[in-house]
Amino acid sequence: MKPLISEKNTSFKWFILATATFVTMLYAMNVTIASIALSDMRGAMSATQDQISWVVTGNIVATAIFTPFAGWLSSRIQIRTILIFSVLGFIVSSIFCGMSDSLEEIVIARVAQGVFGAPLPPLSQTLVLAAFPKKQISLAMAVWGMGTILGPVIAPTIGGYLGELLNWRWIFYTLVPFGFCALLAVITTVPKRPISGGLSLDWIGFLALACSVAALQIMFDRGERNSWFESTETIIECGIAVIGFYIFIVHSLTTKKPFINLTIFKDRNYSVGLILIFFFGMLNFVPMVIFPPLLQELRGYPQSVIGIILGMRGIGTFIGFAIIAFTGRVDPRIIIFFGFAIQAVSGLYMSTFDINMTFTNIAWASLVQGLGVGLTWPPVSVICFATLSNKFHGEATAMFHLVRNIGSSFFISVSVAVVLHMGQVNFGEIGSLVSMWNQGIHFNDIINNLDDLNIHKLTNELNRQSLMVGYIDAFKLFSWVGFFSIPLIFLIKIKKEN
Repeated sequence: MKPLISEKNTSFKWFILATATFVTMLYAMNVTIASIALSDMRGAMSATQDQISWVVTGNIVATAIFTPFAGWLSSRIQIRTILIFSVLGFIVSSIFCGMSDSLEEIVIARVAQGVFGAPLPPLSQTLVLAAFPKKQISLAMAVWGMGTILGPVIAPTIGGYLGELLNWRWIFYTLVPFGFCALLAVITTVPKRPISGGLSLDWIGFLALACSVAALQIMFDRGERNSWFESTETIIECGIAVIGFYIFIVHSLTTKKPFINLTIFKDRNYSVGLILIFFFGMLNFVPMVIFPPLLQELRGYPQSVIGIILGMRGIGTFIGFAIIAFTGRVDPRIIIFFGFAIQAVSGLYMSTFDINMTFTNIAWASLVQGLGVGLTWPPVSVICFATLSNKFHGEATAMFHLVRNIGSSFFISVSVAVVLHMGQVNFGEIGSLVSMWNQGIHFNDIINNLDDLNIHKLTNELNRQSLMVGYIDAFKLFSWVGFFSIPLIFLIKIKKEN
């Protein structure tokens, strides 16, 4: 593969890095921005909790399906052209999200956001890998990773404030000016690069993988609502996922030109890197998804305050990236170890929360978790591609982000399921103590004052306390995943330089 930048113009690579970082940030801003306003959208559109969840589910499924498609596109079309088209589509779909007046309209617009946004991270990463020599890849990945991590922090902070000041539509309009800035950056800095030639699309492999991923994502997102395998829908989705993946693997092993070349998995570091990025995906977005409902429903915090708390995570991430920039000669396995360990410790700290947790407690936990993210993301990205041939970068980066997205959606679903299930279990256990035979209740004269209003208040308080226990259990699970990731680090093979 020819270099993206000629040796006479190597300084231009920093402009490409800045553009790739900003484009990736644009995509990342979209990941969690809708979560902070789901309750407002549900009321505006008279939707149920199950129906409004498709605003998130549709976007996740569309992103998952079209992420691996980016590798094939880059073999036929200039990356510059794909990025321009994708950013334009992302801007238009964001505008339509804000203009939507019905559930159907906003779900379609969010699906379009996912379709146009899916190619942005893998193609941006491909640009960075092609523009920088191997000795500078670690620094470049640290800078580029800021877009992936800081996007979900900046968007809720600004969007949460505007959404509270104006209305929920402005959380989507927030993305528009960022989109135009990204479009201008792509037009002015991304050069045309040689394409490898028009690879024919393996439709069987693509459709099998797309069906498998889509069914898996929907199963994860709707599993808890459908009582998992007690539901026929979940069984059907699981069956489609398994059959689709089986067809994809068998077909890829037997065809001459598969959609994803399985040769890339022979590279040890790439395969280990995919496992690590799966666990990283599990840890990355979960706090950002479960913090907003925790703070809104149990503590009554407004959207603007929640945005500030999520912003603290961005500060921690920035500190982690700064450390990476000055530890280029340190064994990356050591940095990854501390990254996962810090995230695990932050989970333990969050599991000590109670219903009276303060702003300081939550902000500190968010800061520490962000630090772990900042220490983990760049070295994992570098190691994953350190020994992989350049000719596989297009499809390898697409698979890299697909695995991360699957890890995120899977663990988000598991965490939400833990919160809801354990909340129900604890509601039954705590509620059984509220009876006329409880001496503590008699002592406080609660039984004699139980009219309809007080019964309603007591039920709400029992629900708050029960859900808090569910969140604590989810934080404990988060911590265990962090600790379980650490032994995998020792599978990484560091190439010794002569």
